[in-house]
Amino acid sequence: MALTALDPTTALVVIDLQAGIVGMDTQPHAAADVVSRSAELADAFRARNLPVVLVRVSFAADGADAVPGRTEAPARRGALPEGWDVVVDELAGHPGDIHITKRNWGAFHGTGLDVQLRRRGVTQIVLTGIATSIGVESTARAAHEHGYHVTLATDAMADSSAEAHRGSVERIFPRLGETGTTEEILDLLEKTHA
Repeated sequence: MALTALDPTTALVVIDLQAGIVGMDTQPHAAADVVSRSAELADAFRARNLPVVLVRVSFAADGADAVPGRTEAPARRGALPEGWDVVVDELAGHPGDIHITKRNWGAFHGTGLDVQLRRRGVTQIVLTGIATSIGVESTARAAHEHGYHVTLATDAMADSSAEAHRGSVERIFPRLGETGTTEEILDLLEKTHA
C-alpha cells in the first residue's frame, strides 16, 4: 500500500536506537543503516519544526523496575554495561527533541509519550527503530489503539531475524497503519510540509 498522507502535525518516534541495542546483529537491515535513515528522517522533521521523539529503554541498576512475569524465554539477568542506554550520537544533541524512557516493550505504557504528543497536537506518528517485532510493533499497536495515524518506515527498522521483521511488516503493520520506505516518507514530507 502506498503512503497516502502525513498530517499537519506528524511526529517522528524513534525506538531504542541506543548504544546497547545498535551493537546487535540485525536483519534485514544493518543497525547502522537504521540509524542513518532514522537520522535523515529526524533532520527532515526538525527542519519543518515537527516533533522528534527519541525513546530509549532503561532499567534501574538492580532491575527492580524491569517487567515482571513468567515467560518461556529466559530473562536477561545481571547488570547491564555502563552507557548501554545512551541514545546514539547521530540522533542525540538536539534540545528541541522529546526524550522518553520506557521500561516496557512499547513506548506508551508507563511513560508520558501520549501526553507529550497530544499537548503538541500530534495526530500521526512515523515510527523507526529496533526491534521491529518488539519495541516498534508494541508502540505501533498502542499508537493505533490511542487513535493516532501510524506510518512505519520499514527500511528504518530491523530485528534480530529477517523472519521476525517480515512478519511484522507483512502481517501486522498493514492492520495498524501505512508502510513505506524512508525515501517515500521524505518525498511525501517534501510535498505536504514545504
